Amino acid sequence: MGTLLTLDLPKDSPIADLPWVITIGALGDEEDWEPVVCGPYERPHALALAQAVVADEELLAVVEPLLPLVDAEAIRDEIELARAAWEAPPSDDDETELPASVRPGPVPSAAEVKAGFARIAARLPR
Repeated sequence: MGTLLTLDLPKDSPIADLPWVITIGALGDEEDWEPVVCGPYERPHALALAQAVVADEELLAVVEPLLPLVDAEAIRDEIELARAAWEAPPSDDDETELPASVRPGPVPSAAEVKAGFARIAARLPR
């Protein structure tokens, strides 16, 4: 079985409504290949698809939000936030198992994923 990593968000987090991407890569050092990035998906679809892919293989899946930033300054701001978070001391409550709030549901059908694409496109900045 592989590993699925994602953010544990509060129930009402606005980040949950962003588009999400899945990055699939090798779990260990034995394999050396470029990771595959898929998406965008709605968060529940991304979690379910990632879990289905890593369920039977030694792969690492990272499910994370795709930030639809519209200019360089917004990207720089996100970089600064990421750097600040990296410098913060690690939390003692890191868990190895996914919390209940991010447990994947059933794997969506292709039609459900395509409908999710349309909903994501409708929410992107124009």
